[in-house]
Amino acid sequence: MKALKLTKRRNVGLVVVVLLGILMAYVASPKIPQPPVSVQNVIELDAYLETLVNSGSPQGLSMVIVKNDSIVYSKGFGRADGPRKIKATPQTVYHWWSITKIPTAIAILQLQEQGKLQLEDAVSKYLPFFEVEYPSDKRTTITIRHLLNHSSGIPDASGLRLAKWIHHDGEPALDQTAFIENVFPDYSTLKFEPGEDTSYTNIGYMLLGAIIEKVSAQDYRDYIRQYILEPLEMTQTDFEYTSEMKAVEAAGSHPSLSFLSPLLHLMMGSYIRETSNNHIWMERVYTDQEPSSALIGSTIDAARLVRAYLNKGTLNGHRILSEKSIELMTNDGHVAETNDQGLYFFRRGIGWHVFKEKSGYKLEHKGGGPGFFTIMQIYPSDNLGLVMFCNDVTIEKYGWKILQLGANLNWE
Repeated sequence: MKALKLTKRRNVGLVVVVLLGILMAYVASPKIPQPPVSVQNVIELDAYLETLVNSGSPQGLSMVIVKNDSIVYSKGFGRADGPRKIKATPQTVYHWWSITKIPTAIAILQLQEQGKLQLEDAVSKYLPFFEVEYPSDKRTTITIRHLLNHSSGIPDASGLRLAKWIHHDGEPALDQTAFIENVFPDYSTLKFEPGEDTSYTNIGYMLLGAIIEKVSAQDYRDYIRQYILEPLEMTQTDFEYTSEMKAVEAAGSHPSLSFLSPLLHLMMGSYIRETSNNHIWMERVYTDQEPSSALIGSTIDAARLVRAYLNKGTLNGHRILSEKSIELMTNDGHVAETNDQGLYFFRRGIGWHVFKEKSGYKLEHKGGGPGFFTIMQIYPSDNLGLVMFCNDVTIEKYGWKILQLGANLNWE
């Protein structure tokens, strides 16, 4: 009986210690200055961004704003690599993470223009291993369009699983088609009947990557390089760090005193480079799931993609998409969640997350992964685009508000 009481006391004591540790981590963690409701001019925008990086989260960020095919704002704030005293600039390269889905969607539309596939084609037409378990007797055929707008019913991988799908610098990249063929059986039980709901899934875009490889007869990486990065002269963007990118490389970071830092040590300890100034600084991290998350590049390069999109698919005489495909990507295939209460307009479209603004649609995609947060927005009706990359994921919930500060300024 005494032993039982001692065990209970020890357990209670352990819980108290853990709770105190969490409380201390919360108290000691950086407090992020929330974005103001608005700013009146560029000076006030700069002042807020300086305050933001001075708070420590993020350590560094880069932002570019495009208006009417011109870059009207292009700046860096804070440190791309704090311990090595490297400043963030518009040329600094960060992991794009999930914004990679936009070039993947563009590649699919390019292949449709070439007559090599159609968005209404069954996924199984191109991927023999693609077999699913349906939630009802309807058994609706899953099409390429369903993958593009996340309406296939295919579940997503958990955050813990995604954290395992990474590899170190110097380790070989995986065969993307073989990789998704190997893991897909774990995600083949559908959450809902295709087309009747939408739920974000990286697995769907991994399947799109395999379709790109099948119909183009090229590696996914090589296709994206040849038909998107090279025509747009995105020389500081790739799937690995090129010689041009190494000199302007941001290191991923995370506050060392936070709820997630113990998990980071547990799950990704071998990727931690050092701890400095209450921040964990990371080694290079490469993701195994390339079509959904693998690009690395600068905001100034990403602005070239934005400019091409706003220019109806062309930049400096190089066309990556037809006007018809841009129109399709912007205005077609929007799907609402079944539990949408109509409190605000949110849809998932072809690649983009779609919101309704006074002037029309706002197209947006965010990315987040070990050490980095990214966000891209396009306002087609206003010929306006914004990109912000950060080397810290902790401002994710404020990202859209920060870009809204820039979007609401007069850039004429």
